[in-house]
Amino acid sequence: MAIEGGNTLNELRCPGREPIGVAVRYLSTRDGRANPALYAFEDVLLAGLAGDGGLFVAETLESLDRATMHGLAGLSYAELAARVMALFTGDAFDIPELRRLTAAAYGNFDHTAVAPLVQLDERLWLLELFHGPTLAFKDLALQLVGLLFDAVLARRGEHVTIVGATSGDTGSAALAACRDKAALDIFILYPEGRISEVQRRQMTTLDAANAYALAIEGNFDDCQDIVKALFADERLRRELNLSAVNSINFARVAAQIVYYFAAGLALGAPLRSVSFSVPTGNFGNVYAAHLARALGLPIARLVIGTNANDILARYLARGAMTIAPVTPSLSPSMDIQVASNFERLLFELKDHNGAAVTAALQAFRQTGALPADEQSWRRASRLFAGHRVDDAATLDTMADTYRRSGVLIDPHTAVAVAAARAEVQEGGDTSPMVALATAHPAKFPDAVERAIGIRPACPPALADILDKRERTTILPNDIGAVARFVRAHARRTRPNLGAA
Repeated sequence: MAIEGGNTLNELRCPGREPIGVAVRYLSTRDGRANPALYAFEDVLLAGLAGDGGLFVAETLESLDRATMHGLAGLSYAELAARVMALFTGDAFDIPELRRLTAAAYGNFDHTAVAPLVQLDERLWLLELFHGPTLAFKDLALQLVGLLFDAVLARRGEHVTIVGATSGDTGSAALAACRDKAALDIFILYPEGRISEVQRRQMTTLDAANAYALAIEGNFDDCQDIVKALFADERLRRELNLSAVNSINFARVAAQIVYYFAAGLALGAPLRSVSFSVPTGNFGNVYAAHLARALGLPIARLVIGTNANDILARYLARGAMTIAPVTPSLSPSMDIQVASNFERLLFELKDHNGAAVTAALQAFRQTGALPADEQSWRRASRLFAGHRVDDAATLDTMADTYRRSGVLIDPHTAVAVAAARAEVQEGGDTSPMVALATAHPAKFPDAVERAIGIRPACPPALADILDKRERTTILPNDIGAVARFVRAHARRTRPNLGAA
């Protein structure tokens, strides 16, 4: 529901600290009107995707001053998450409620720090983001987002149907966060045969009446296109009350900002700047880092590590964003050619001109190339650095990291480490470099064994996953087939609206 009115900001008041401005309204990246519609956080959370097909972004962001940031240092992860999320939730949640939700979200992680730092050498650190229930970084956001959904739906007495696409880890994290919820059903599309066996089984062995894993005969971009097409069908969207929890949902991006603050503060921010290297496919994770920087976290460099599917690295190097065929790799969660969250950055690069964003994306889809815009490219290249890491370099990095430090890393983390080392070698700033460890190595045991000759020990969360019965449905790469399946299995529809 769009809301009207002036640019009012609530305040987050913390004892002994100055008020922090709260961005409470959102707009669509594709709204080209002079006075675009503005939305409240609850509606952004439940909708996921804007009605015009755009992504929601905050209307304003307030940079935190140094005194405020000092006051965040030393907080527990759950408390820090409550404070950061309050910058985005407005009056939808007060601080006591956010504290209850973040305590519940992170209380089941297997490390008390939730997202601990591990030092690899004098300059390079790993930020371990795999201590949640599905052993991947998506848990850091989705465990909280699932509880936010629960709270809002209970308050409104509503039911939603969540549809999402995954290139590997989002699906299991989303299904785990939403399982057995009375107020929602969840359907996750994944590319058949293009994710690891452990990633697949984490989705297909989940036994919950409201959760469905759908194998699509195509690649991740095909899955994402189907999801966007379902949302674009206004009748279907209203009939099923569609929503999304993957990185097109701004609430998930907001929750990801927290671990950048946690790492930065632990390494000396705001007195010292920090750099981050992020393994990137869909641009959501590194976009969260970009927002952390906009909020005032002193980030010297944001490094994008890609695998052979290097559309983002190519764009940053040469200013040309052109779609190439998806290449299967050892880091399947990054086997993506259309980075959906780049649209949010494009909105910024186009000076918040929704009409310009819409035109550029239409041309991108029609021709396979984003229209050249040197000014936007130069701005982007000042904000991010990009490095391509192919499978050979990924294996070398996994082996080298183990040889140097005794630490096992998965192939996605290896892309981040390799990109980080490349950026450090190129010189520039001397800030600590943090590479994001986005998945537990046991989720990719074949790749780890191939790199170092050792099969990673199976953690308790995966102990019996190979013995459990799988529940999945294989569907063609067809919007109609997916729509019919979702209609047939969603528990609550609005039949008076008819079929799309």
